[in-house]
This record gives sequence, C-alpha cells and structure tokens, in this order.
Amino acid sequence: MLKTGNEPLTVNGQKLDKSLMDFWRWNSSDLLSNATRGRLAEFIVASALDVDLIGSRDEWDAYDLLTKEGVKIEVKSSAYVQSWMQKSPSKISFGIKKSHCWDEEMTKRVTIAIRSADIYVFCVLHHDRKETCDPLNLDHWEFYVVNTEELNSRAGNQTTISLNSLRRLTTSVTYLSLKEEVERSFNKNDTEHVSR
Repeated sequence: MLKTGNEPLTVNGQKLDKSLMDFWRWNSSDLLSNATRGRLAEFIVASALDVDLIGSRDEWDAYDLLTKEGVKIEVKSSAYVQSWMQKSPSKISFGIKKSHCWDEEMTKRVTIAIRSADIYVFCVLHHDRKETCDPLNLDHWEFYVVNTEELNSRAGNQTTISLNSLRRLTTSVTYLSLKEEVERSFNKNDTEHVSR
C-alpha cells in the first residue's frame, strides 16, 4: 500500500514531529544522485507509458515496469552531470548485463542469464550544465528505445553499451513520443516473428 508521506515516526505509541515526508525530502532531494536519478527515470518512463502506479516500486523484479498491455520494460539512465564535483561531463554508458532473474512460477532463479524485459528504454539526462540542469524538466531528457531481441542480437554478452553504440541502433525520442515509440518497437518485434 502506498504511503502518503504524512505518516509520523513514533516511539512508545507517541507521534514525533518527523514524518515519512521529512525522510523522503532528506533522502531523495538530490535528483542528480545516480540512485535517485535512476528511480526518477523509471517514474518518468512509467508516467509516459501510463503504467499503473498504484503499488510501490519493487526493486527486485526481473524488469522495472509492466505496461497495461503486458509489455515488460527495463529502464536505464545516465547523465552528463553528477551530484559530485566533476572536472568534465561524464561519458554516457548504460549497464546491460544479463542476469539470473527470479522466476515466480518456478520459485527459483533461472539457470541461464538473460535480459528479462521486452523493451529497454535508455534515458539520458542530456543537459550538461550543473547550475541549470533540472531532472524534473522533461525537455532535459532524451530517450532511446530498443527491443530486447535487437539488443541481444547487436550487443550479445556485453555488460555495457555506450551512447554512440546506442545511437547506431536507434534515434532518440522525446518524452511526448516515448509511448508511441515503445509500442512501435514492441509491435515491430511481433511483425518480424510473423514474417519469419
């Protein structure tokens, strides 16, 4: 069940003057932090794809998001600017390592490492000036959508992919066209299966 943020800390049955919202502000306000930016990217993609946000995020799932149509989405993020001191902008790359995910039906880990999602969405916070970079401004992001079968075909057992390599696979789209691009990429896969 989702929290509201109003839930207080308690001790001996007494409410303290600190709430869950205070924790969220303290813990998650640095949106340039790698971990927080990654979760924000998942939320941004979920909002673009109209993913049901009723339940809380499960970080142990084999993929990050599940659309209403049943498409499994893996979200990766990277940025030029970081929360730490930088001499130059970061190089953009993404982790794409295959994993031994948990199989709910079999109640055990799969024995062969795979990429479990149907579609990968690579999110680049492309604004490169720390003073004006705003992760909540969706114009500061670009998105690259790749079907997992194509990623497997092109990247094989690679554990990372660079932005240049990604651009050879696909072109970037904006937040407003992300849903359409995910649908196109997923349906393209179905079409290729039919034509084989």
